Amino acid sequence: MDYIKAFIIGGLICVVGQILIDKTKLTPARILVTFVVAGVFLQLIGVYEPLVNFAGAGATVPLTGFGYNLCKGVSKAVSEDGFIGIFTGGFTAAAGGIAAALIFGFLVSVIFRSKAKK
Repeated sequence: MDYIKAFIIGGLICVVGQILIDKTKLTPARILVTFVVAGVFLQLIGVYEPLVNFAGAGATVPLTGFGYNLCKGVSKAVSEDGFIGIFTGGFTAAAGGIAAALIFGFLVSVIFRSKAKK
């Protein structure tokens, strides 16, 4: 049942993204930023944590989950370290994902050759 809940919630988040792509003139970069900011905002008002508890990876894997993770990390760091936690909390919370993205991006760039888009 956990897989079904994750699939439905993750799919609904993706549907929102697809609707934004199809029905608006927003660029993909603006849509990505909107999703991250939405994750931060929803965590701030206390809506995203219950969604994560319900859907698991269906809520943490999409970009809204990245925003949620940043917000949660900053909140924890501020409570532990004070003002400096504003600057360090997001990096600490997202370090694993950022490192994986850099490493896998580098490996793919070594294996494959880039081509100019025509």
